[in-house]
Amino acid sequence: MRNSIRNLGILAHVDAGKTTLTERFLYLTGAIHKRGEVHDGTTVTDFDPQERARGITISSAAVSCRWAGHRLNLIDTPGHVDFADEVERALRVLDGAVAVFDAVAGVEPQSESVWRQADRHGVPRLAFVNKLDRAGADLDAAVDSLRTRLGTVPLLVQLPIGREDAFTGVVDLVRMRAYVWPAGSGTYTPGPVPDGLRDEAARRRQELAETVAALHPAALEEFCASGTLTADTLAAALRDLTLSREAVVVLCGSAYRDRGVEPLLDAVVAYLPAPADRPPVRGERPADPDAPLTALAFKVTTTPTGRMTYLRLYAGTLRKGDTVLDSTTGRTERIARILRVQADRTTEADRAEAGDIVAVVGPKTARTGATLCAPGAPVLLEPPVSADPVVSVAVEARHGRDTERLAGALARLTEEDPSLTARTDPESGQTVLSGLGELHLEVAVERLRRTHDLDVTVGRPRVAYRETPAGAVTGLTYRHVKQDGGAGQFAVVVIDVAPLEEGEEPSDYVFRSAVTGGRVPQEFVRAVEAGCRDALAEGPLGGHPVTGVRVTLTDGATHVKDSSELAFRTAGRLALREALRTAGTTLLEPVAEVTVTAPESTVGTVLGDLTARRGRITDSTGQSGTAVLTATVPLAALFGYATHLRSRTQGRATFTTRPAGYAPTA
Repeated sequence: MRNSIRNLGILAHVDAGKTTLTERFLYLTGAIHKRGEVHDGTTVTDFDPQERARGITISSAAVSCRWAGHRLNLIDTPGHVDFADEVERALRVLDGAVAVFDAVAGVEPQSESVWRQADRHGVPRLAFVNKLDRAGADLDAAVDSLRTRLGTVPLLVQLPIGREDAFTGVVDLVRMRAYVWPAGSGTYTPGPVPDGLRDEAARRRQELAETVAALHPAALEEFCASGTLTADTLAAALRDLTLSREAVVVLCGSAYRDRGVEPLLDAVVAYLPAPADRPPVRGERPADPDAPLTALAFKVTTTPTGRMTYLRLYAGTLRKGDTVLDSTTGRTERIARILRVQADRTTEADRAEAGDIVAVVGPKTARTGATLCAPGAPVLLEPPVSADPVVSVAVEARHGRDTERLAGALARLTEEDPSLTARTDPESGQTVLSGLGELHLEVAVERLRRTHDLDVTVGRPRVAYRETPAGAVTGLTYRHVKQDGGAGQFAVVVIDVAPLEEGEEPSDYVFRSAVTGGRVPQEFVRAVEAGCRDALAEGPLGGHPVTGVRVTLTDGATHVKDSSELAFRTAGRLALREALRTAGTTLLEPVAEVTVTAPESTVGTVLGDLTARRGRITDSTGQSGTAVLTATVPLAALFGYATHLRSRTQGRATFTTRPAGYAPTA
């Protein structure tokens, strides 16, 4: 059973065709009986009204289908940078992924970002070069961009039959068979390799065999003996290289034209891992239905029928009516219903086993990242990490009577999407909603209006600034002495403070102790570290969080009676505050990498506008009358840029962004 499951995500840059590909998966596997289209707003996974109106995926959608005796649990993830946190949560629970690339554009900014996310989670991938029917499609250039921009070893296992509008099928280089999709048929016809492609197919297969042999010891042995690889040896080696992430199998096609999808489904089953192929969770619980229950909540939604929690089961079996432990909070929860999810539709199940992805109804307090486990065998899994918000808007109910409803609606929004935060500004008393981008907040506010029927007013977006030390301070001594009757507080700390050096691993805070001779006991050193971390919450320049700080504790003193962890934590906090005031801080603002694709005739206009927005041009390329400009621009200068760019280029230019960290303000 466990080997017949594939948990995979569909990853891509926005508009690369991943939702269309997911729709074709569902149609060809018989999960749906009519194909939907993104431009018509009729796809299964883009069921939210905003997704259909905007033509993009906003929330990850889970669906299931069956192919070749295997159950495929798919998650269609967003391709827009503002919803990258949805991708992060999905990758945390997936065993494999299909990365979709545009045959014209190759690797694009967000496809590179999601690829790096998958690298961090160790997720094996297949690559699918889509839209081979488009004018300007170039499979070799797209594959080369995988090699140069992603640093991977692409193993192209197919050769296209025909180019652009004449693209009709593919040659399978593993089995040396051709698959052709006649116009209007919807199904492929297998056959021999066309005469006109026989020599090229033979050459490409030999190149594939040589590359695989260089990476795989067993394949190398056969290659040295015979000068080639059998189909079975090649397929087995491709699976091994995929699972070890030493290389990436590349397939091609056109999802919109229904060409190349069935071989991709075959490749998912053949090359991507089953739950049992992945390392045991926490190194101790294998994907075994007889092991103690271990599950991770990776998504929470509120529906008209109640609260639904999405789970990935890593070990054990979950049955309807079971009582489970939320080891994050220590509370027990009862599982009232188990649901198989098909986007916005569900079917009930009596049980779920290790490897399954399901939704459950019943848990009332479990949040995203919670571990649900057997009460008698508690375990705590690492939760998905949410990115820090970078853009904020003030949100207020237009009518005073709706203030409490707004608070409740915001609580549900932030529960469903942990990358959103809501707080009350202590100075203005306003409710501030923060997220990962302008579009992210637009979608959240629209949900308040549509889903929760609230009339709200929204302020101008603001970015989240940071501060960093402008210089270094050496040997700052802080003496914390407090005596007000009874046991007092005594702590003396000596610290060096400096900004992190350029090229060091990005970090908010690095702390180390250079104290010798036990002058500060270890438990007090930890208290100083915690106190310094407390001080980073507000910088001296504008009360913004402080980042990029190196603190070294060099000396200190204790009192036999009055020293305590509290005293040293207080001393650490106040010492670092004083050091930051002495050194001064520099204000940092979030910046984004912007890639603009525009006709060459509008390049001057686009460049001038980016420069006016304090942008720094980092790259410029051109091809066939189209220019691609890359720049680093302050995020605050990008508010409203989409509308402005359309008006300056008569709607002929497009752009994408991705976070690029923080930089000093100009």
